Amino acid sequence: MLVNSRIHEEGLALRTRKRSVARVLLADGDLASRLTLKTLLSTAGYAVDGAATAGEAITLLDTTEYQLVLADLRTESEEAGPRLLAYARQKDFRPATALISSRMSEMEARLADSYSADSVVRMSDENVSYLLARVAELISHRADRRMQRSLRKVS
Repeated sequence: MLVNSRIHEEGLALRTRKRSVARVLLADGDLASRLTLKTLLSTAGYAVDGAATAGEAITLLDTTEYQLVLADLRTESEEAGPRLLAYARQKDFRPATALISSRMSEMEARLADSYSADSVVRMSDENVSYLLARVAELISHRADRRMQRSLRKVS
């Protein structure tokens, strides 16, 4: 009886303990796209904040720590997405960053090609599993970098 009670108490403690989930900032000027991505990522277990403009995203970056920042290539202008990601990378919490786009024009493809393949997420409606895998990979890579930095500090 005592064992069952203890197992029950430990189970309750695990369920009531606040879970730590990765926070994602999604900057996308297209409302339908932003809401769809936000829903997909939230359903996958991420805490997602959305921003329609780079200005909104910067305000959120100044008040909240994110593990990943995703910026659409066409947030406001050709330069807005890359500038937003550059700003995010300068934050103390150093989030993983990536450009996202579902409809890449030739000009956007050239801009994305100027970034490493690791920091571009090309989305398509039929490839949700790819999107979720890339998000997990980006967050995992960030965690690895942070761990390596902390180990170097200890050494």
